[in-house]
Amino acid sequence: MSANQTPDTAHKILAESLGQMVLIKLRGGKSIRGRLRSYDMHLNVVLDNAEEEMNDGSWRKLGTVLIRGENIVVISPM
Repeated sequence: MSANQTPDTAHKILAESLGQMVLIKLRGGKSIRGRLRSYDMHLNVVLDNAEEEMNDGSWRKLGTVLIRGENIVVISPM
């Protein structure tokens, strides 16, 4: 796979996930889940009804958040 195919694949998966719940793993080990509202060419994403997973396994409500693409390791549809 060439370097040019990877962003196209990521954008396709994000387009199919708009309005759906996604789980995002961040650099540093944090996990955030929420409904994907939008994204841009840099893979920055906006989530509605976002929640952050706490160390004890519980979830803390965050509301609407913007996550910079450079901090995202994995985005997975739920």
